[in-house]
Amino acid sequence: MKQLIFIFFFPALIFAQKTATVKGRITDRNNSPIENVAITYLSKGTTTDKNGNYEFSIPIRKTVTVTFSHVSFKTIVKKFTARGSKTFNFSPKLKSLDENLKEVIVKNRKKEAQGITKIETKQVKNLIGANAGVENVLMTLPGVSNNNELSTQYNVRGGNFDENLVYVNGIEIYRPFLIRSGQQEGLSFINPHMIQNINFSAGGFQAKYGDRLSSVLDITYRKPKNFGAQIDLSLLGGSITVEDSFLNNKLSAILGVRYRDNSLFVNSKQTEVNFRPQFTDVQTYLSYSLSEKLTLNFLSNFSLNDYNYKPLTRRTRFGTIANPLELIVFYQGQEQDQFKTLFGAFSADYVVNENLKLTGTISSFNTQEEEHFDIAAAYNIGEVDTNAGSENFGEVEFSQGIGSQINHARNDLDALINAIQLRATLKQGKNEWRAGIKYQKENIKDRINEWEVIDSLGFSVRPPHHSINEQPYEPFTGPIEPYQNVRARNNIDIQRVSGFAQVSRKTFINNHQIWMNFGVRAHYWNVTANSQASQNHVVFSPRAQIAIKPDWESDLLFRISGGWYAQPPFYKELRDYDGQIHPEVKAQQSIHIVAGNDYSFNLWNRPFKLTTEMYYKNLTDVNAYSIDNVRIRYRADNATKAYAYGLDVRLNGEFVPGSDSWISFGYLKTEENIDNRGYIARPTDQRIKFGVLFQDYVPNLPDLKAYLNIVYNTGLPGGAPAYSDVYEFQNRLNDYKRADLGVSYVLTDINKPVSNGFLSQFKEFTIGLELFNIFDVRNSITNTWVRDAYSKRQYGIPNFMTGRVLNVKLGMKF
Repeated sequence: MKQLIFIFFFPALIFAQKTATVKGRITDRNNSPIENVAITYLSKGTTTDKNGNYEFSIPIRKTVTVTFSHVSFKTIVKKFTARGSKTFNFSPKLKSLDENLKEVIVKNRKKEAQGITKIETKQVKNLIGANAGVENVLMTLPGVSNNNELSTQYNVRGGNFDENLVYVNGIEIYRPFLIRSGQQEGLSFINPHMIQNINFSAGGFQAKYGDRLSSVLDITYRKPKNFGAQIDLSLLGGSITVEDSFLNNKLSAILGVRYRDNSLFVNSKQTEVNFRPQFTDVQTYLSYSLSEKLTLNFLSNFSLNDYNYKPLTRRTRFGTIANPLELIVFYQGQEQDQFKTLFGAFSADYVVNENLKLTGTISSFNTQEEEHFDIAAAYNIGEVDTNAGSENFGEVEFSQGIGSQINHARNDLDALINAIQLRATLKQGKNEWRAGIKYQKENIKDRINEWEVIDSLGFSVRPPHHSINEQPYEPFTGPIEPYQNVRARNNIDIQRVSGFAQVSRKTFINNHQIWMNFGVRAHYWNVTANSQASQNHVVFSPRAQIAIKPDWESDLLFRISGGWYAQPPFYKELRDYDGQIHPEVKAQQSIHIVAGNDYSFNLWNRPFKLTTEMYYKNLTDVNAYSIDNVRIRYRADNATKAYAYGLDVRLNGEFVPGSDSWISFGYLKTEENIDNRGYIARPTDQRIKFGVLFQDYVPNLPDLKAYLNIVYNTGLPGGAPAYSDVYEFQNRLNDYKRADLGVSYVLTDINKPVSNGFLSQFKEFTIGLELFNIFDVRNSITNTWVRDAYSKRQYGIPNFMTGRVLNVKLGMKF
């Protein structure tokens, strides 16, 4: 073991050769060779010959910046890091200088000026996590947190899961409504093998993005130019991605199929189960260039989650060292859920001229969800014998609570969301105008039938908000009622019209670069519930961003953004704890201010960037809620006000040459005041966040790579039992600590081709091991509240997440 650690973290400096080769052919957009392109690197230089060819050598284990320049073409800069004696083939196409050089400069800093984090797709591919994908990378960023490794949902700067916008190719994406447990989610909508670009904003985003309070994740799927196929297999499932172009590159197509099975994680938890999940997802993205001006696109998705869950037993130890307790539960019954989602979107991009572009989109989303379960549990809470000399040491010696409960649900939901939108982009000199309008119609049919009966020592525990029950001391003659009972049938129609207009401008003041964006959104919606009188609402949302890059020797960028953000209610926000719909619920609103700074510098002759942001939110008309695993239940009354403020810091760069890693830190405080009773912690009040994403390789064996993902979050509020006063339950869960390690070995790729044998059939073939939760930390996400009629005590028993799990994976590209 010591030798293995030494290999990973203190590799020997052993090399067969000291240099690597870079060569290629430089051409213009018409594939014509460019002669006399100046190539400079490490105070050296060379030029291309009459055929555009070049070749030079660089040292290994060092990042070398190479500049390709020509008086008639735009300069490009490329970084090379040789991990061994290899040959790099780099054949760029240079663009002529008459293609508006200033616009290229604006784009280089544009994302930073907007406060948008650009995430490399290779980081999504390599990062280790229980739910590998884009969301897994987000959770290593400051201000983004999630204590449930089985869920792809995340909280941003004090917001909840429902406050995050997700776009794929400019189309808003929705998630299922009834899911209450992270292990039911299966697959995120976003297929990481189809992605071209990933942009993320944790707040202060532009008016062009929709009406949510917390964040924006903007994904672009790629348009392939050549054939490619990728297969990934592991003990958690697999995926196949196939792509190609047709009709002289006019038609591009990419197809992704995924399968997921979370039983490997569920079987590592403290509840023994029979678990048969089937999570399947099929996505297609087509793009056809009808002409130079008109492009047609089609995006579709079909997903099916069959979740069959049969708990058998559970044994959980909790309490303190001095007073340990143990919960033992025996189950009968099962849960059978199904979540079927269908999504399709057709869009058209029309370039009127070089300054005006129009985009029209028609989309439809349908989700059909069934949540059916009957589960009976008999439980015993007992004191554990802590006397080391006792024959019963470590066993339960006295029962503090004995009881049983039955949970029943027959919940069905069918939601259909249709939308049509038109967007325009106009460039006028230094100004870029954007505007759009969208009409959306939602229909949700929902049947809720769920109840819970609690019994202890033969006495049914009645709901605490009903009449006084003095059992077992006094007989009670009233009817037996479930402890919880929710029955409702809802048919809701919501119509929305929203639009935005914004202008961006980049200018200079005394050689200082200034970038500005001003915009406003408007949102009108009409709610009709169960054929009752409809309710009309309107909100406006002005937003602004200003960034300045001073003409200083240090590379610094300062920015400030914010505005009045609003989140009109979706279906879940209109429904209260009893399942009743409240069309009068208003939009939650927030005054949001973000101030940030980017500092780019070189360390160890390698590029680094330090990003710092401070933020403040003042929230009004808040719709307070409770969280149970990933299910959010709203009060639907706008009777709360809240605030959030914090600091996010991230340092990213090449801690190891050629591999981008980062360290992040976040501080957050968010509280709410319900019915003017005073401020208490919100369910997402996670004060401290620390994350590390680290990539490394063995210098004398560069094909052996390691990836480390570390997350530390301080404890969240532990919630409260049903029907209880949340002001009386302000205890917190334990801190969340998790480390995942992955090791992969490249058998063949573009830098390590194999000419014969089995591996010659692949463009890339990798094998890997993933060790989740290295230190086997028992993290909890929520409490299970157990009580009995005799003591009338309620015990908050932590629901622990997954333990240490080993996974094997294969990756193949053709």
